[in-house]
Amino acid sequence: MRSMPGLTSALIAVVLVAGCSSSRTDSGPTPNGTVTVFAASSLKNTFTELGAQFEKDHPGTEVTFNFAGSADLVAQLSQGAPADVFASADTRNMTRAVDGGLVAGQPADFASNTLTIVTPPGNPRGITSFGDLTRPGTQVVVCAPQVPCGSAAERVEEAAGATLTPVSEESAVADVLGKVTSGQADAGLVYVTDAVAAGDRVTEIAFPESGVAANTYPIAALAGSRNPDAAQQFMALVTGPQGREVLSAAGFGPP
Repeated sequence: MRSMPGLTSALIAVVLVAGCSSSRTDSGPTPNGTVTVFAASSLKNTFTELGAQFEKDHPGTEVTFNFAGSADLVAQLSQGAPADVFASADTRNMTRAVDGGLVAGQPADFASNTLTIVTPPGNPRGITSFGDLTRPGTQVVVCAPQVPCGSAAERVEEAAGATLTPVSEESAVADVLGKVTSGQADAGLVYVTDAVAAGDRVTEIAFPESGVAANTYPIAALAGSRNPDAAQQFMALVTGPQGREVLSAAGFGPP
């Protein structure tokens, strides 16, 4: 019976080790339920892929998305739209969300993107430079100034010393791309990632001035989140190695 104290101590040690080995302190609580992500429209393909990966890695979770222009998303959130995560196509709209008390914690930059010119296949107007977009009769479509891709377009105009006269200003970069692929415009300014996703539906014309207007993409958990654990872990996926791989394959640069 004198050996019992030693045996008790050994049993306690085993229990403690087992408890430590079964805990998930390295990755946080196991997420479950629905996580709602508000994301810039230029993230649709990559985030849809990452959402599917998240659901596969965490059975019992469901990722739902609302893709739109970043300014529209901030407006929806400000009006009380329920969401867990916000991913913006620029820091300006994320700052608006932070200043409005919508964000919990600090946003994390996870990607960057630059503008490029797209035309219908074969480039029927023979556009070779940004300046060519100002030629009389050229129907150009851009994003509205309050949208990140529109703000970037304004910076490019300034750098190139060329002023565009667009026939349409869209609220999301996806709409600009749609105008070009449907033949309603001779050219449009979209992100490199949109041109990559469009494939042979467009012809891409890169231009050097685009480098002055690279957009940084931040992501943040939202203060009104109903599923903060899942929100944090979805952010970890986006900002981690898997997210970087998916984003890089789509044409996104590092933050």
